[in-house]
Amino acid sequence: MTVHETASAPAFAQLLRAQDATETVRRDLGECWAAVINAGGAVVPMGCRLPPVSPPQVEPAVEAIVQGLAPQRSRLLLASVGDALAGWVLLRREPHALEAHCGTVNHLQTHVRFRGTGVGAALMRRLPAIAREEMGLERLRLTVRAGLGLEDFYRGVGWTEVGRWPGALRVAPGDDRDEILMSLAL
Repeated sequence: MTVHETASAPAFAQLLRAQDATETVRRDLGECWAAVINAGGAVVPMGCRLPPVSPPQVEPAVEAIVQGLAPQRSRLLLASVGDALAGWVLLRREPHALEAHCGTVNHLQTHVRFRGTGVGAALMRRLPAIAREEMGLERLRLTVRAGLGLEDFYRGVGWTEVGRWPGALRVAPGDDRDEILMSLAL
């Protein structure tokens, strides 16, 4: 049987501080991220080349996220199935005073072994309550790369498209994509 056929509802955990991220968690985050990038996911970290990548190549990006964790500023929400990291997402408060009531969602990822099991949707359904109740946020935003159908996924979990930046993302020479801005009122 495949994981897809046997996956149960994910268990959730939050990382609030750098010390919450064990070496095992950091390794699992890097392995998940590399697998997602290599499967065509739109989550290539800054400073990392396009696929194929290995977990050590995304380690600096994982470490930067981990080092930026702080309960009221930045959190990682992890989804696990059994002992395996099935997915994760980053929630950050906007630092500017005029936007401090808003949060940004980055790097939603479902490990390729758990694609199609509802892990990504479960993370996105869990996130608004954390943002509102634990961080005091009133609105969330995220951006997605056009051409992958991601906007349909986010619409399906309650988000609204509020704008596009035409041709803002250059995936490859001659392959420019719109960046889609999405919003969720809490």
